[in-house]
Amino acid sequence: MSVAGGTVDPTLLPATELAHRIRTGRTTASEATDAALQRISELDGDLHAFVEVTADAARARAAEVDAALARGEDPGPLAGVPLAVKDLIATAGIPTRSGSPAYEHFVPDEDDVVVERVRAAGAVVLGKTNVTELGYSGASHNPISETTRNPWNLAMTSGGSSAGSAVAVATGMAPLALGSDGGGSVRIPAAHCGIYGFKASMGRVPLYPGARDERYPGFSSWEALEHIGPLTRTVADAALMMSVLAGPDPRDRHSIPCDDVDWLAAPRGGVAGLRVAFSAEFGGVPVDPEVRAIAERAAGVFADRIGCSVEERDPGLQDAARTHWALVMNETDLRGMRRMADEFGDRMSPHLVEALRRDWTAEEFTDAVVARKRLVNRMWRFMADVDLLLTPTLAVPAFPVDVQGPERIDGRMVPASAWLGFVSPLNLTGQPAASVPAGFTAAGLPVGLQIVGRHLADATVLRASAAYEEAAPWAQDWPLGLADRVLDVTSTAGVPA
Repeated sequence: MSVAGGTVDPTLLPATELAHRIRTGRTTASEATDAALQRISELDGDLHAFVEVTADAARARAAEVDAALARGEDPGPLAGVPLAVKDLIATAGIPTRSGSPAYEHFVPDEDDVVVERVRAAGAVVLGKTNVTELGYSGASHNPISETTRNPWNLAMTSGGSSAGSAVAVATGMAPLALGSDGGGSVRIPAAHCGIYGFKASMGRVPLYPGARDERYPGFSSWEALEHIGPLTRTVADAALMMSVLAGPDPRDRHSIPCDDVDWLAAPRGGVAGLRVAFSAEFGGVPVDPEVRAIAERAAGVFADRIGCSVEERDPGLQDAARTHWALVMNETDLRGMRRMADEFGDRMSPHLVEALRRDWTAEEFTDAVVARKRLVNRMWRFMADVDLLLTPTLAVPAFPVDVQGPERIDGRMVPASAWLGFVSPLNLTGQPAASVPAGFTAAGLPVGLQIVGRHLADATVLRASAAYEEAAPWAQDWPLGLADRVLDVTSTAGVPA
């Protein structure tokens, strides 16, 4: 572990350890915050993970946490831990631009419920992280901000739409980050950036005002698909976050009780003896051969080192991209967003404007609803015989920035959305799913393995993730040579003002 003058570098610590050090006085919240802000200052000019750094507010909040601890008070389970918030998640008094010219000057009048919860738990919000426009893409660019870059190769995408949140965690700019996942947007950048991303079962984490507030076209979309989840470097950190985020809220009619899950204990206990299916193609998803080989080796860890019974089985899913996109548009305020496109269309993402201006039919929307029912029924029947399903998280490793997706996969011409074929179906079913780092390509790009559980089996997914993490550790892998760097946490030189 890097040290400076005998001080452990807080930016290289897992959030669980950092919170413990702050509680026990071995580190202060102010030291941790200054270290994170300095790391942002050092790296973000190239990476563009953040679109808004709230340095003064972060320092003030850290000082409040330190003062509370000095008085013997308990600031909460995230006491003093720096945290980044995706710019699609509302923050009162802090711009939430969502990567769109339509919201370039938008400042919410209330916090999202998850922001309320992390603040109440003692977290120090560092600022807002970059997104694709209104979340309508799995890449890492938008029309109003610099493109977020992959820290393993700056010429490549970091994935999206939680692009900046993943990069912030991957590079130590924040040990924790909030992302949202309506079609894979937590798991996609987690896989591309070599970190852990967790999407709990639908309803475990309440949503409001995101996907719920009718005042804001675009923000009010994705209601039956959206999830908010943690991006972290370790499974224990994600479990800590879930212990804060999960639980019903009256503002979200879809939110559900979580009394069946002890989130902090969930990663413990192992998964030896569980029945595991591995699907390399999910029913026809074209997959890069190198990605497939890495995912197969990772699945083998469950059999060879963890003690699971692993069988290659395919759920036989059809391509869900058309169904997913139609459901998104069905839940979009088309009238309001078409007004936005009329006013800002020449500055908005072309693929989004094209979708908004298309003449959608009622039959397309109802066909998508029926197709979703078919997919859900196929998945619960498939999962009745297995405890877990493993797949590649994505069909390809990171590709060059500023494109929506690869034109070819394994030599075949494919639609731009084909690389997302493993992630979006789990938004349609609402099942818990996580992306764990599975290895690297020959070019040094991370590849993810997706771990899927039965509906509401969130604890099983966390436990399986932790078992894999123990058998094939990844937290020691840092981009940009960060593990070898020394950061003087007592210095504020170069810290954002």
